[in-house]
Amino acid sequence: IVYLYPLGVVLKKLGWFGFAELGFFIAILALAYVYIWRKGALKWR
Repeated sequence: IVYLYPLGVVLKKLGWFGFAELGFFIAILALAYVYIWRKGALKWR
């Protein structure tokens, strides 16, 4: 959320380019989360 706030403040000024960058960043975070979830790194042992 800390990384998304500054972009959210100026998103209207950046237009579609900023929106695409935001989507790309969120997609990378989501893929990383799915990767560690599938590897079992989130399980308590």
